[in-house]
Amino acid sequence: MSFFSDAEAGFLQKHLSRRSLMGGVAAGGVLATPLGLLGGRAYASGEAAPAEITVANAHQAPIPIVVPNFGAGLGDQISSVITADLSSTGLFEVLGGDVPASRQPDFHALKARGARVAVAGSATGADNVRVEMRLWDVLAGQQMTGRAYTASQSNWRRIAHIIADEIYKRLLGEDGYFDTRIAYIARTGPRRHQTTRLAIMDQDGANAHMLTNGSWLTLEPRFSPISEKLAFLSYANNRPRVYVYDLNSGQQTILGTFEGISFAPRFSPDGRSIILSATTRDGGADLYLIDLATQHRRKLTGTPGVIDTSPCFSPDGRSIVFNSDRGGSPQLYVMSADGGNVRRISYGNGHYGSPVWSPRGDQIAFTRIGHGGFSLGLMGPDGVGERTLTEGFTVESPSFAPNGRALAFCRQNAAGTGGSGFTSTIEVIDVAGFNEHSIPTTTGASDPAWSPLRR
Repeated sequence: MSFFSDAEAGFLQKHLSRRSLMGGVAAGGVLATPLGLLGGRAYASGEAAPAEITVANAHQAPIPIVVPNFGAGLGDQISSVITADLSSTGLFEVLGGDVPASRQPDFHALKARGARVAVAGSATGADNVRVEMRLWDVLAGQQMTGRAYTASQSNWRRIAHIIADEIYKRLLGEDGYFDTRIAYIARTGPRRHQTTRLAIMDQDGANAHMLTNGSWLTLEPRFSPISEKLAFLSYANNRPRVYVYDLNSGQQTILGTFEGISFAPRFSPDGRSIILSATTRDGGADLYLIDLATQHRRKLTGTPGVIDTSPCFSPDGRSIVFNSDRGGSPQLYVMSADGGNVRRISYGNGHYGSPVWSPRGDQIAFTRIGHGGFSLGLMGPDGVGERTLTEGFTVESPSFAPNGRALAFCRQNAAGTGGSGFTSTIEVIDVAGFNEHSIPTTTGASDPAWSPLRR
């Protein structure tokens, strides 16, 4: 027996389908300690200091970096993960070769090979693993940093991601995004009758596991910025509503009670509230802010018959971008956090949706439908500087990496007769529009949601 009306079912089919856009212990068991400097040399008299390394420069000329083997067995695996992390950005040219773990390397030999930076490292231990890493500036002949990490053997991949983050930050001056996870929807079965499960994996596709059993259609996972929680849409008991999933306990709880359907959840920057969309009797949808501690809800929009959905806060919590058809077609609007001062920001050809604010605050990612296909793009919070990153039959559900330098999104292809040949994958692309690549998953995948850096 259905618990929602035909009008509500039609609403979700229309607005959540392809053809519309409404759509100490420093790292959780990894102990990090500094390693002392091994020395090096200062710049010789009259010698120019190495040119500054920036993300913009690395886009044009990837940084040549030597990542050696950290040792047999586990050490080799750690080196492989560090190499894959750095290579995936398109900002590094990873070179093989030997670099001594406990003394200065031969800078002249490394420089002759074209290396700008070199990593040295070792991994020892069995049940408890100790991994040492040093980062060398080859041109300056100096150690840049040295760290030792101790953790249980089961945490070796996290150590590798943390080391890659340290390298990224030391060389580019910004936090990396390797020690993160991506929540997503795992898809199996025929195109028109797919089983969907809430799932989670490391940002490189490793350690994937399912969080729900696939009994009900599940969509739109969103990470909390401060806790181990996910908000998501579930059709449990044939009634689409927003739930909150606790990753520590596995407990699922319904968020708020609404007469109609609740969907399109997103956490506030402080993690204390969730903003979402809820349907109305007149076929519209309004935006609500729900306090997670008290369950008190505040209505932010309420124009009769208008569909307001896909809300997302700015990083400072002062503004909200959302999707609305109040002008006659789905477009992007920005308003103050209290629901006032609404202004339209999208004016290109086509329908806009799925807006998400960059953690840097400088850009809004979106999906646009026009000319029979989808495009993924960026614009400023005032709508200025719109540009397209990639296009396809379906490209949707953008989600920023925590440093704002990359976007995960879903790419789907056109299905053949009976749904044959259909694929749904999670891709990552640099915000400059280059280096698109797939994240390997064991099932079809959609609706990516990138986590903050792990604590």
